[in-house]
Formats: sequence, structure tokens, C-alpha cells
Amino acid sequence: MKVTVDEDKCCGAGSCVLAAPDVFDQRDEDGVVVLLDAEPPAELHLAVQEAADVCPAAAITLSGK
Repeated sequence: MKVTVDEDKCCGAGSCVLAAPDVFDQRDEDGVVVLLDAEPPAELHLAVQEAADVCPAAAITLSGK
């Protein structure tokens, strides 16, 4: 799985961080998503999928599932 984020779409809701804190974080100054691991291990795929599903701005894209 490869994860990409569109920082321009991110609205800073933080739902991705709650779903997959090992893969996503937020910038302190504006809350925009920070991708910590673009190719997370298999045990995190379900959490990353959930993060993408709940993102209100659809800023997370997954490929190679």
C-alpha cells in the first residue's frame, strides 16, 4: 500500500490521526496532515483505509492495495 496526501485539500479535522496515528500527524501551526509513513506495514493497512474513508476532505489517496 502506498499513501499520498493532498495538503491543499486537508481541512485539519484530525480524523486520520485518530484512526492511524503511526502513519499520520498534524502540523502544530495549522493542523494540516503530515504523512509519517508513505508505505505502512500490512498490520496498519486497515487503520489507514479507515483514515482515508473518514477524511472529510478526501485528502488521502491509497494505491497498490
